[in-house]
Amino acid sequence: MLYSLIANTILLIHLGYVLFVVFGGFLLLRWSWLWKIHLPAVIWGFLVQYFVWVCPLTNWENYFRSLSGEVGYADGFINYFLTILLYPNIHPTIHTYIGIFLLILNLGIYFYVVKKK
Repeated sequence: MLYSLIANTILLIHLGYVLFVVFGGFLLLRWSWLWKIHLPAVIWGFLVQYFVWVCPLTNWENYFRSLSGEVGYADGFINYFLTILLYPNIHPTIHTYIGIFLLILNLGIYFYVVKKK
């Protein structure tokens, strides 16, 4: 039970991180200092998508799932819905396009924030 809770917590943190990478640039419109946190997160997100790396959070989550005796993501809201968002079964080329889109979106927001000042 505890290991399953830890795995689900890691999954939620992972989702939050992904959302921050994708949409966190919009937070710069309100708090421009946030670029110091967001930019490294975007770079990591881009690298993971571009090179199709496995994020360490994925390894930790899988480790705790195995300790809890779980196999895969067959049950529960968190396991079913959030796993699909974080671990889609897509072609590596699409990973590259996602990484490029992520980079362009955030560069556009960064450009707007810098130009605004």
